Amino acid sequence: MMERKYLYLDYLTCIGCETCETVCAFIHDGSPNIRIYVTENKQYVPINCKHCDDAPCLRVCPTHAIYRDEDGAVRIHEDKCIGCLACLQVCPYGVPFYSLKVKAITKCDMCAERREEGLEPACALMCPAEAIQYGPLEMVLELVKERRAKNIPEHQRELSDEELKKSIVSGYSVL
Repeated sequence: MMERKYLYLDYLTCIGCETCETVCAFIHDGSPNIRIYVTENKQYVPINCKHCDDAPCLRVCPTHAIYRDEDGAVRIHEDKCIGCLACLQVCPYGVPFYSLKVKAITKCDMCAERREEGLEPACALMCPAEAIQYGPLEMVLELVKERRAKNIPEHQRELSDEELKKSIVSGYSVL
């Protein structure tokens, strides 16, 4: 198995341009697997599958249609999916959705076809603000530390390396 890779979204860096959503829709036949939401205080929040280490969707799938690939992405065998929606019910992000086009659950696969060609996910490649990063945990951890040092007041920098790692692998942003 190759080294697991993570897709990290930095909410403080996101400028809300929707490039990630647009490129994802282009690659996935008009159905983006990432969406930009705007909070009441005008903060942009890109939401996509976090490919959780302990993915609840993977655990509850009765047909084992949901699996983890060699890069660590949680993916779906659409031909095995029966559309029971169990994965949607347990996802803390509400990410999976039923596609009428494929008649199965679908979600972010970290651009599986691109990764098979040695390329990174399109959202990470195209993000003009570099708010989306893709890579091994140590690379992402270093980036988070660097950005946190620049963006977060001294009194809020108390997270240990273990706490930072846990937040990255669980899909929760610490910034």
